[in-house]
Amino acid sequence: MAYSQEEKDSDRQISHAAGHPILSDKDQFPSFLRTMTSVYSQTFAIVEFIKHFAWTWVGIIYADNDVSVQVSQQLKAELFREHVCVAFFELLLVQGQNRIAHLVETIVASSATVIMIYAYAPEVTVIMEEMAMQNITGKVWVAPTWTEDSVFSHKNLWEILHGVIAFTSPAGSIPGFKEFLYSIHPLKYPEDIYMKLFWATVFSCMWTDNVTMENAPDEGRMSDSRFCTGKENLETLEESIYPVNNFRNTYCMLNAVYSLAYALQNLQSCKSGEGPFSNQTCADKKHFEPWQLLHYLKKVHFRNKSGQEVYFNENGDTPGLYEITNWQLISADSFRNVKVGMYQQLETGNHLFTINESAIMWNDRYIQTPRSDCSNSCPPGYRKASIQGMPSCCYDCVPCSDGEIANQTDITDCMKCPDDSWSNDENIICILKQVEYLSFEDPMGAVLTVISIVFAIIPAATLWIFIRHQDSPIVKANNRNLSYFLLVALILCFLCSLIFIGKPNNTSCLLRQSAFGIIFSVCISFILAKTIIVFIAFSVRRPAGFLQKWVGTKTPVFIGLCSTNLQIIICTLWLGLSSPFQEKNMKLYNDKIIIECNEGSVIMFYCMLMYLGLLASVCFIVAFLVRKLPGRYNEAKFITFSMLIFVSVWLSFIPAYLSTKGKYLVAVEVFAILSSGFGLLSCIFFPKCYIIILRPEMNIKESATKSSC
Repeated sequence: MAYSQEEKDSDRQISHAAGHPILSDKDQFPSFLRTMTSVYSQTFAIVEFIKHFAWTWVGIIYADNDVSVQVSQQLKAELFREHVCVAFFELLLVQGQNRIAHLVETIVASSATVIMIYAYAPEVTVIMEEMAMQNITGKVWVAPTWTEDSVFSHKNLWEILHGVIAFTSPAGSIPGFKEFLYSIHPLKYPEDIYMKLFWATVFSCMWTDNVTMENAPDEGRMSDSRFCTGKENLETLEESIYPVNNFRNTYCMLNAVYSLAYALQNLQSCKSGEGPFSNQTCADKKHFEPWQLLHYLKKVHFRNKSGQEVYFNENGDTPGLYEITNWQLISADSFRNVKVGMYQQLETGNHLFTINESAIMWNDRYIQTPRSDCSNSCPPGYRKASIQGMPSCCYDCVPCSDGEIANQTDITDCMKCPDDSWSNDENIICILKQVEYLSFEDPMGAVLTVISIVFAIIPAATLWIFIRHQDSPIVKANNRNLSYFLLVALILCFLCSLIFIGKPNNTSCLLRQSAFGIIFSVCISFILAKTIIVFIAFSVRRPAGFLQKWVGTKTPVFIGLCSTNLQIIICTLWLGLSSPFQEKNMKLYNDKIIIECNEGSVIMFYCMLMYLGLLASVCFIVAFLVRKLPGRYNEAKFITFSMLIFVSVWLSFIPAYLSTKGKYLVAVEVFAILSSGFGLLSCIFFPKCYIIILRPEMNIKESATKSSC
């Protein structure tokens, strides 16, 4: 390994307490190593902690020093990357009381519960004293730098500091060090100028110049005068005042000493010809160069007595390792620091984060884990809507629109339901849309089915009556074969309405409109033929004239077939060019899927209806012209009424068809088919059935020659 001249000439140093991030820059500090992790790595631990509790609205206070400014800015940037908003970012200045009061007002006015303070004990103490004076609690303080400072020795601040979360270097035991700390005494170190001050501080007493420790009053008198006697016992002190179990900075120093020891051991263990330097040489074991020792320092990797791995990365830092501790007020005289979690950066670049939530004691204001959000969490069924001029963490909760859901809390965008689904009333889940069509089980469908069958039975019964009385004058008078054919067509008219009921499919969609159009064309065509025959019959002047040739059995058949064929051609073109098909209409209703028939070409559908209307109009005109011709059995006036009913029904059907949707559209068309068919049946055949069944005396040959009633 080659070393630069700067590395060879620089001082070698292993620090146990320097956390400034700039010391990781190897261009400026090529030979600097440290067992105290860079404070930059601490920000990642804090961010993980905040993410774990889903806090999105926090405050940052930082002191006016180089480290606090840099680290607080880095923390702010890391929080931003994790979509955590900073409610306030305030500089802590202790020179003016107004500044402290303003800072406390900012803390109180903010809805942020969690506050990070990058400062040291004197500065933090000033804030906490102001908070205590105003009796302000309910904040969660995060202590990145002041966890072991003297601020925790002030009993009057314990209530404010209860629940503080601290991120500290790992602590470890040092054999014999605790006993040494308990053994110190002002008499033992009389030349130590800080010893008496320490003693007076931790025991809340004072030394007097005229009272020597040898002639000091006993304990009872000391309690009244608050004099320091020297007989106080360090072992009675609270852990928060005199910590002797968890050595953090001292432990880092121990790791630094062991690192140097391991480096020296490895240097001394080098075998000739296997060395790391040029030509595989080793360093001179008695007169080695500092840069040679630096090589071994950088390669150090050992596990100390507490099980912690100690090594240096490419920046000369030990990877971030932090204990997460919680300061807990147990009683008026007991304030302890409890380990509740751990954060560790791994060699792979990942990290390990653990937290024991049940071990944490929050501020007395909170029974459970506090929240720190600018806005309340949006429950399922709602989405977050940003507030203009506010950070992204501040938002309103807006209900999802119909057809959209939010099945989790704090959803930014609602999810659209699939086309076959719709949101429930709470907009939490998508439920399948109800499938709707005019089914046989539907009450309306069942009623129409029964009516269709009953109406089909009536012309069937009429046909039976006509066949049974086929030789009677009234049956023979109006071309009984046409009557039979027309009754069969009416039966089919009523039965074709059943094709409209039930779940549509491609076959039923193909059949129903074309069957309806053709069958009704047959009915109207043969009614037209009957009417024309009546007109011709009563218009004959000479027995062997031109019109006499058209009076016969073939003429009505010819007229009926010709009129029907035109409708067949229209339907054939319709089915061939743009045939109807089954369609799932998901847009008509939000919560329903309408299974219906798409008519394909709407133009052809209306052409079919227009042709039916044309036939009915022609039939109506002809029947109207011959309605007053003589003869009891002249049915022209009844045909006139039937065509009037037929045209009226279908003229009213068109606007109803255009304004109705879903299964009701089908019901309207079925109703039109049944009502128009029943109009034809009742007007043309009911009068004849009345005479055949109830007035047989009128069903005689002589009646045909009498005047019409």
